[in-house]
Amino acid sequence: MKSRTSSRTSSQALDHLNLVAKLADLKEDHYRTLLAISAMTELLIEKGLLAPEELERKIASLDNEMDELISLSLHPMP
Repeated sequence: MKSRTSSRTSSQALDHLNLVAKLADLKEDHYRTLLAISAMTELLIEKGLLAPEELERKIASLDNEMDELISLSLHPMP
């Protein structure tokens, strides 16, 4: 018969294993998403529908917007 400590340790080990498996799945999904975005971006540039400079400006703009939103959420106005 297993003790409570042994059972709890087994449960914690299983929880840890499940968490690691979920993280691996997320990393795989993240990789595939980035791959798809990269492929689409390259195709749009190759077809002349998007200029690399436009993309850089948009990235910088969105990055600045996100920084501002994060800053506002961390320091709300009174």
